[in-house]
Amino acid sequence: MNTYNPPKDLLAGRTILVTGAGDGIGRTAAETFGKYGATVILLGRNIPKLEKVYDAIDAAGGPQPAIYPLNLESAKDTDCYTLAETVEKEFGSLEGILHNAAQLPSLARIDDYDLEAYYKVMQVNLNAPFMLTQACMPLLRKAKDASVVFTSDAVGRKAKAYWGAYAISKFGIEGLMQVLADETRDSSNIRVNSLDPGATRTLLRAGAYPGEDPNTVKSPETLMPLYLWLMGQESIGTHGETIAAEKWELPQ
Repeated sequence: MNTYNPPKDLLAGRTILVTGAGDGIGRTAAETFGKYGATVILLGRNIPKLEKVYDAIDAAGGPQPAIYPLNLESAKDTDCYTLAETVEKEFGSLEGILHNAAQLPSLARIDDYDLEAYYKVMQVNLNAPFMLTQACMPLLRKAKDASVVFTSDAVGRKAKAYWGAYAISKFGIEGLMQVLADETRDSSNIRVNSLDPGATRTLLRAGAYPGEDPNTVKSPETLMPLYLWLMGQESIGTHGETIAAEKWELPQ
């Protein structure tokens, strides 16, 4: 990525939903979006963690965020429609969704893969983004312009042994992005893309690579120029793209 210097009011007046907002990339993105003027809806299952993010955004002088507790492991379509109704009532529109929440259990052969773990991963990583997006489509269409970003992964384009449900779910995310992008192309104000952040210092990464020195991989903060660009109006026209953070050059 090259240097991107967004204006301080880049996201002013925009409401953005961030899933998995309590940790890692989701937390950093939520705090960054708030810093640049967005009203951020913090979605996650760990309320104390979400409260810390809320406090950080508030302390930095960003617009008052909102906490929306939801366990995506057990979320149903009715829960997602209730969320959409609440957002419409409280904010009127929705200008962005960052689908960041994900699960990655221990790596295992297909022979040995635990089916309960498989279902949980598919639910959190694929089913929940589908349901949330579906429920929020009317709100996204109401916005002057809107951006939906699905978090992808290299193993969702070229799979590797032992990555099981996680890789399968990320292949699904790529498919979901492409279908939605094609359905909204030239017919709405919504742009849809997937973003592979690459090796990043997160708890999910630490679980997959327990012997790795975390200081040898980039911090979530280094990704924020790209996340800001994707959520801001300057990315209008970028649609249906599979973006790898380590290879993408931001427009000057």
